[in-house]
Amino acid sequence: MPTWQASNPHFEQAVTAAVLSMPAAQHLGFGFGALAPGAAEIVQPHRQELTQHDGYFQGGVLGSLADFAAGSAAGTLLQPGWVNMTIDYTVKILAPAKGSKVVARGRVIKPGALITIAAAEVFSIESENDDEILCATALVTMRNVKIPGA
Repeated sequence: MPTWQASNPHFEQAVTAAVLSMPAAQHLGFGFGALAPGAAEIVQPHRQELTQHDGYFQGGVLGSLADFAAGSAAGTLLQPGWVNMTIDYTVKILAPAKGSKVVARGRVIKPGALITIAAAEVFSIESENDDEILCATALVTMRNVKIPGA
């Protein structure tokens, strides 16, 4: 995996503030695990309203978490005064996600001035001592946008 350099020394604060201020992120109620240049981890605790049959996380929730994780990873490489927005993403659900939480890990594949390509893997975890089960993977394209006035 490549080693990326963040051009914003305050990338952690910038990414968490940008993401956690979004109403969709607030609704999901996830938090950040690790953040590093080119990588982001999102932890989604189990909540009944995010599930479908028999307590499995709903597929759209997995896609949203993958999108947020990949976008956050891409955001760690942005210059100060820039944000990113999803252009498109493809999610493949590989296994049912059921457990105490799901963890989405995003990573940058190819950064660019205006477009960044990232990916994410989503893992379900039954409890703190259980193994992670890969339940989804995603490829995400982000558009980098300068904030007006920044």
